[in-house]
Amino acid sequence: MLHHLKVFAPDSRNTILFAGFQAPGTRGAAMVARVPSVKIHGAYVPIRAEVANLDMLSAHADADEIMGWLRGFEHPPHLTFITHGEPQAADTLRQRIETELHWPCRVPAYRDEAELR
Repeated sequence: MLHHLKVFAPDSRNTILFAGFQAPGTRGAAMVARVPSVKIHGAYVPIRAEVANLDMLSAHADADEIMGWLRGFEHPPHLTFITHGEPQAADTLRQRIETELHWPCRVPAYRDEAELR
């Protein structure tokens, strides 16, 4: 993908189309925010192509879909880990699982360890 960006991003006749959320700190988020260039393979590449984002698309379930899936469990897990998403959103989902399902749940920090049974 990076090789394609290097070739197509500098040309204003092209469109770079993102399909969904671009995580903060990524090239995609920077391009959606309209930065003039991004660093690729050690060099800055100008972004002259039109950049668009279909933010209504996502490859991930939203909180309601996750809760619906969890409610389908016959037996709750001993402990539920939230390991995806922005920290605030992950903690909000943790609180919702604990409140609505009464399951123990945690958002592990980087390099946390847990003993699994």
